Formats: sequence, structure tokens, C-alpha cells
Amino acid sequence: MRGKTGRGILLIVLGAVLLCWGCATVGKDFSSTGVSKIEIGETTKQDIRQWFGPPWRVGVEDAHETWTYGLYHYRVFGETETKDLVIRFDENGRVMSYTYNTTNPEKGI
Repeated sequence: MRGKTGRGILLIVLGAVLLCWGCATVGKDFSSTGVSKIEIGETTKQDIRQWFGPPWRVGVEDAHETWTYGLYHYRVFGETETKDLVIRFDENGRVMSYTYNTTNPEKGI
């Protein structure tokens, strides 16, 4: 019985240590400096791929193709840092609209 109790305490201690240092990162980092270059109706898919690389996610919104670039870094303790860029393309493969968001505006665009 004593061995099981010792293992249980060890598991609790290890779990607490992992929780204190725990963090998770989802997505793929991208340079946000290219965001200021995007021009509605002018910028093409090829331009976007050149500036940001392949999209992390691809989808459809209101029958228009969307590309998402995102990096989400979650921490158990401390501030979460996120940034994402969602781009909607028209039927000609040009940017129809886009949204850029970040939890760290001090770093700028």
C-alpha cells in the first residue's frame, strides 16, 4: 500500500510542475510586416503566398476562398500571445477583404 501512495504523490507533484510550466502553441508563425502591403482588389494569391508563405488553414466564407495565418501561444501563467490574419479572395484570386488581429499591438504590423 505504501508504494501506491508514494507513486500517487509523485504523479501529483509532477502534474503540478508541468502545470506551472505549461504552455501550448498552435498554428504557424508568420511575419506581420506584409499586412501593410495588402491592397483590396490588387493583391493576388501569389503575392500573399510570397509574403506570408503557405496558409495555415484554408476555408470558404460566403462562397469565397479564405486563407488563415495564425499563431496562438497559450500559457497557464502569464499572458497569452496571439496573432491571426484572415484573407478573403474574390473569384479572380484577388484580395476581397482581410482581417488582422493581435494581442500584442506594441509589436505593430
